[in-house]
Amino acid sequence: MFRAVDMSTQMPAVGERNVSSDLELTILMPCLNEAETLATCIAKAQSFLLRTGVAGEVLIADNGSTDGSQDIARRAGARVVDVPVRGYGAALRAGIATARGSYIVMGDADDSYSFDRIDAFLERLRAGDDLVMGNRFRGGIERGAMPFLHRYLGNPVLSWFGRLFFGSGLGDFHCGMRGFSKAAVSRLDLRTTGMEFASEMVVRATLVRLKISEVPTTLSKDGRSRPPHLRTWRDGWRHLKFLLLYSPRWLFFYPGALLVAVGTALSGLLFFGPIRIGGIGFDIRTMLVACTCLVVGIQAICFATIARRFAAELNLLPSPRLGRVIDAFTLERFVFGGAAILAIGIVGLITAVARWGEVNFGSLDVSSLLRVVALSTTAITVGAQLVFTGFLAGLMSIKQS
Repeated sequence: MFRAVDMSTQMPAVGERNVSSDLELTILMPCLNEAETLATCIAKAQSFLLRTGVAGEVLIADNGSTDGSQDIARRAGARVVDVPVRGYGAALRAGIATARGSYIVMGDADDSYSFDRIDAFLERLRAGDDLVMGNRFRGGIERGAMPFLHRYLGNPVLSWFGRLFFGSGLGDFHCGMRGFSKAAVSRLDLRTTGMEFASEMVVRATLVRLKISEVPTTLSKDGRSRPPHLRTWRDGWRHLKFLLLYSPRWLFFYPGALLVAVGTALSGLLFFGPIRIGGIGFDIRTMLVACTCLVVGIQAICFATIARRFAAELNLLPSPRLGRVIDAFTLERFVFGGAAILAIGIVGLITAVARWGEVNFGSLDVSSLLRVVALSTTAITVGAQLVFTGFLAGLMSIKQS
């Protein structure tokens, strides 16, 4: 469930609400050599807690800094958790696990996000949202704060894929500042350790239908003199790869179904002879291409089935409507269906050999024979694929005692 929130409407200040003696909020920052900006970020976070009266803490998940960031954080009054496993995701997972607040607002420690103005995030969390995403495109991006490729290509394209694959509805899929309920996100069983952790959180939250909203947030030019940890092409590919791996239907099923439809239609038409469309002739060579499309398409659908079963066994994906359709293809249906197609292919191949034998294995109408052979060998290949996929999927579904 997604909700875009217009924070320009009148809402009570965060500090106006009474809080319990327990910590309500953890402001979490992953850190790797952020000595130049860390104290500023902590001061801003503490100023928010002081201004609003929220019972909270500032938590630094340090990922092995060698520039004294840990000591800077402690002197500034923040709590530090040392995370030996390297990676953005590893640092955040450790921080979330040790956070003392019921709600967590996270953001980078490079002074690009305004930790002193996170009222909107806490407002939505208190209203019952499980995940509150910042939207930098709605809140404002300072000149030079986001590289050109990130602003006009990377983020818009990846956010579009997120909306297409998962129906997230988010305009800024990869915003680094976000708030969430610790209890809700802890149930997601997040596993990645790198930059793709940001995508995993949104994808998993969307798939299990957590209540998600989006509020405007600003992005300022970071205060570091060194280059950022983010690498444009490497990390962009990691995010896209993750989105594809978490969507077997878009990675395998839909392309496979399209190839099967095209391959079946073309090979079926050309089996009876050449055709012409708009003055262009299509014959046996096109039929061979169509048969190849059919084989590749069936293989992609088989991969979708296996990937879906594997994801279900690891509790990575819930069971949406397409998942239930794929789950309907049981081992027996795969094996019996594949065996039937395999038998048809064998019969067709025997028929072709018999026709060749009628002329004492001499010369004959090559075009006519090739059509039969092409469809027969395609049927044999497809049938074998289905049989093997059925048994492999059955093997993967065996429960461990």
